[in-house]
Amino acid sequence: MPKGVSEAIIAVENLTARFGNNTVFEGVNLEVYKGEVLVVVGESGCGKSTLLKIMIGLQKPSEGRVMFRGVDVVSATSEQLHSYRQNIGVLFQSSALFSSMRLKENIALPLEEYTSLNSSMIDMIIKMKLGMVNLAGYENHYPSELSGGMKKRAGIARAMALDPTVLFLDELSAGLDPVTAVELDNLIIKTNEALGTTMVIVTHELESICKIAHRVVMLDKNAKGIIAEGSPTQLKEKATDPRVRSFFLRQLPESNDKDSSYGE
Repeated sequence: MPKGVSEAIIAVENLTARFGNNTVFEGVNLEVYKGEVLVVVGESGCGKSTLLKIMIGLQKPSEGRVMFRGVDVVSATSEQLHSYRQNIGVLFQSSALFSSMRLKENIALPLEEYTSLNSSMIDMIIKMKLGMVNLAGYENHYPSELSGGMKKRAGIARAMALDPTVLFLDELSAGLDPVTAVELDNLIIKTNEALGTTMVIVTHELESICKIAHRVVMLDKNAKGIIAEGSPTQLKEKATDPRVRSFFLRQLPESNDKDSSYGE
C-alpha cells in the first residue's frame, strides 16, 4: 500500500458465492485502499474471477455486501449502479473489444454512455488515452489488426476513458510473451504512480505480482476464502502456510494442514 494511505475505497463484507450446491467462497472480508495496487491470487477454481465480477457489479453474491462510498453495489438501484460504473474501469481477460468497431469507436463507448461530451471532446480524450498506452495513431485500426499486447493496451485505454477511481484487471498478462508482459507491468506502475488510480488485479504471474503489487490477497478453494494477505515480500519470505509457500516459492506443499499459520 502507498505510504500514508489508509482510506478504504471499497469494502467487501462477509461475501459468499454459491452455484447450486457448490460454495466457491464464503464469509470473505476485504478492503481496497485508495491508490493501491491490490493483486488477487490463488489456484484455478478458487473464485478469483467470481470475486472480481461481484465487486464490479456484474454478478450477485449469495450473501454479503460490496460497499463503495457508502453504497452497497450488491443492492444498488439502477441509478446508483450507473453512478458506480462511472467510477470504475474494467479490463477483462479477452480485452473484450468489439471486433466490428475501430479502436476510437471502442474507446468512445463509455464516454457516450456516461457523459454528455461533444464529439470533438470525445475525439480528444480518445487520442489522449491511446497515447497514454503507446497506441497513438491507431484510432482507425480494428482489433483484428492488433497484436495480443496491443489489444490489452487498447482495452486499458478504454477502461481508463472515464478516469476511473478504481481499475479492475482480469489476467492482464494471460497469453502474452514475456517482453509484452513486462511492458504492461510498466504501464500499470506508470498509471498508478502518475494518476493515483486504485487497481484490483487478478493474475497468477509471479513475476508481475512481485513487480506491481502493493498488497496481495490469496484465495484457496479448499479453505473457500482468503488464507493470506500482505506484500509480495512478506508472503514470499515470511509465509509458513505450505499453500502460500507453494505459490510464491514454486514449491510443492510439504503439508496439507489447513490451519498452518503464515507471516504478517
